[in-house]
Amino acid sequence: MDYAEARLRMVDGQIRPNRVTELRLLEALRSVPREAFVPAAAASRAYADEEVPLPGGRALMQPMLLARLLQLAAVRPDERVLVVCAGSGYGAALVARLGARVVALEADAGLRALATKALAGLGVGSLRIEAGDPTQGYAAAAPFDVILVEGAIPAVPESLSAQLAEGGRLVAVLAEGRGQGVAMLGRRQGGNLTLTAEFDATVAALPAFQPAPGFVF
Repeated sequence: MDYAEARLRMVDGQIRPNRVTELRLLEALRSVPREAFVPAAAASRAYADEEVPLPGGRALMQPMLLARLLQLAAVRPDERVLVVCAGSGYGAALVARLGARVVALEADAGLRALATKALAGLGVGSLRIEAGDPTQGYAAAAPFDVILVEGAIPAVPESLSAQLAEGGRLVAVLAEGRGQGVAMLGRRQGGNLTLTAEFDATVAALPAFQPAPGFVF
């Protein structure tokens, strides 16, 4: 497969027709090799208009949806960005290519290893991979100008919103489980996070954010 040609087709056939118009983002999508961020056996699916399974029951988000979330985040050069549940690192690589200073937070050791391998030699910019509980964010590098959550969560924990700088943005898909969700844009003003619904979205739920099952008697 000609992956460079596949990237161009992805941008022109999937992403631009879905109201993604930010030129820097489109260029990042054309230049970051998505096939490097999936297991070798799934490389042929890297540019399909669908999620790609990752180890540990996770998934690489559908390209169009990730692009729309990144456009919503409106990342500017030199901003501090936290990517929560960064998985294999593709979304974080795109954010770094936009010129931000990125912390990619991922609890799964296998996915961190995949991200480290994928990012080696790419020169995407300022990006470091950190381990930790995604529900707690990464206080050591806070505050952040932008927080991106790569997957569906039922609600935004205070532990994350508290790590936003004043005026910072948070982008996440809110959903109960795997069902239809809504992409939300949050802004922190006066110490409070205000969420605005932006568009419908269906993405894989992030297990770390799901409530523990209750006892059944």
